[in-house]
Amino acid sequence: MNNSVTNTARLLAAGLRALLVLTLVTGVIYPLVITGIAQGLFNDKANGSEIKADGKVVGSSLIGQSYNLPLKEGQETPEPDLKWFQGRPQNGLGTNSVNTQYKLILSGATNRSGDNEELIQWVKDAQAAVVKDNSTADYTVKPSDVPADAVTSSGSGLDPNISPEYAEIQVHRIAEKNGLPVAEVQKLVDEHTEGRTLGFMGEPRVNVLQLNIALKELVAKS
Repeated sequence: MNNSVTNTARLLAAGLRALLVLTLVTGVIYPLVITGIAQGLFNDKANGSEIKADGKVVGSSLIGQSYNLPLKEGQETPEPDLKWFQGRPQNGLGTNSVNTQYKLILSGATNRSGDNEELIQWVKDAQAAVVKDNSTADYTVKPSDVPADAVTSSGSGLDPNISPEYAEIQVHRIAEKNGLPVAEVQKLVDEHTEGRTLGFMGEPRVNVLQLNIALKELVAKS
């Protein structure tokens, strides 16, 4: 009987010691080491790839934002503020119960097939809006000029980047709305165009938030 109690006590003590050691190693030491490495070597990424402007965090380079006018009375969908560069469609095109207006409750797109009639109509409507919004007195956007990312959302619906082609067809409109020379706005786009990762992965891209921050600074100087 005494041996049984002694063995049980010894096993419980060994189990508690193992629990304490594993808790210390996996719950304290390991997280601190990994956090230290992340902060030391990848500080920007570890903290959410934050973008700052005027001394405060205004967003993340990984998450898109909307640039819309305030809702008018009776409106359900805000109109885009055309003095800013616009990102990809924010509602997954049309009604999307998963992700709307870059809200981070969930991410996702419409999951409709390429031959879905409703999706085709949404794309046509988006294309017509891009042509109308970006054509100016001295610059006409043709439907064939509109790239795919201007009329489709990304798989997550949160893509922060657009193609250089989509940025460039917005240049004349941005210049007109902000009273800027076209050449200066085009230079902004060129300066904020990133190439393929490691020279071969992905596609050239422009981060819309970073581009709009630079645009704000340019407008302030002009």
